[in-house]
Amino acid sequence: MLEDETLQSSDLFTQGKELTIIHNSEAYKLRLTGNGKLILTK
Repeated sequence: MLEDETLQSSDLFTQGKELTIIHNSEAYKLRLTGNGKLILTK
């Protein structure tokens, strides 16, 4: 059984409040809101 890899959001957002994730050749934006919530959009 494979274990899930755990990442801290603070490690992802070291240079801003938005990053791009490429999944199956499609770009998704992951944004950190002012309330500290995450929003993922295509």
